[in-house]
Amino acid sequence: MEELLISQKLRLETSNSSYRNFWRLLITLVGLFVGIFIVQDVKAQELEQTLLWKIEGNGIQPSYIYGTFHLLPQKDFELKEKVSRAFEDAEQIVLELDMDDPHMQMKVRENASMQDGQTLDLLLSEEDYSMIDRVLTSTVGASLDNYNTIKPVVLSSLLIPTLLDGLPASFELTFVQMATERNKEVLGLETVKEQMEAFDRIPYEDQLEDILEIVNDRDRMKNLFNEMIEVYKNEDIKAMNAMISEYMNGENELEFLVLERNRNWISRIGELAKEKKSFFGVGAGHIGGDGGIVNLLKKAGYKVTPVF
Repeated sequence: MEELLISQKLRLETSNSSYRNFWRLLITLVGLFVGIFIVQDVKAQELEQTLLWKIEGNGIQPSYIYGTFHLLPQKDFELKEKVSRAFEDAEQIVLELDMDDPHMQMKVRENASMQDGQTLDLLLSEEDYSMIDRVLTSTVGASLDNYNTIKPVVLSSLLIPTLLDGLPASFELTFVQMATERNKEVLGLETVKEQMEAFDRIPYEDQLEDILEIVNDRDRMKNLFNEMIEVYKNEDIKAMNAMISEYMNGENELEFLVLERNRNWISRIGELAKEKKSFFGVGAGHIGGDGGIVNLLKKAGYKVTPVF
């Protein structure tokens, strides 16, 4: 989730069930800033092999939408020339959240605590609590006691970087830096509150299952994460769809973490691009499929063409 990037700023197959937990974790972190690849229906639309699309028509300024990977190893980070050209052509940059908002960290903290007096030590067994505490202490340098009231999905954002091989890189933070250097405005498609409300619909117990997947099976999680990065680097949307659809189709989380947000974004994309040429950067999981951004924009009457 782009929350993962916020936490970076603050500190910079054994079973189908296990796979579903892993993909759900990554889907959750899309909103909290980790890019993944989501599909509704592989057959609904097989997009060209690219993550960059040009948007025109319906009274908007010619704009672009690019599928990002919110956090990946520096060795795998590449800002391709076509993306740089689209970025330079735009007058404003629009990410999932307004990443240069000076109040961003405060807004995240305001929405980070669990409701109804829930705490992690009440939701976890003593053994699981101690195990997560050991991993967190060794990787982040802080005890789990410091995060006892935090939502599990936010806690996940502290653990995901431990799956990376080497130092992390981020398209979103790179775009924010580039925008600052070029005096381009950065905006968001949704607010922190809106994003967090989507994740709040996942029961805390399910969120904790995702954390335990990272802690209990780190090698397999790292392998899956690396496989996904390779698919992303190839810009192979068809492979992304095939990779996820077997495990995620029909999950309620897919609807309110990805598809519902996609639908909400279409009108906002139109409004923002009406005034200025815009470069939209969203997690690659929002791009493809029948309920993906590209198809929804086409259905809304926009001309959307691949950029190679």
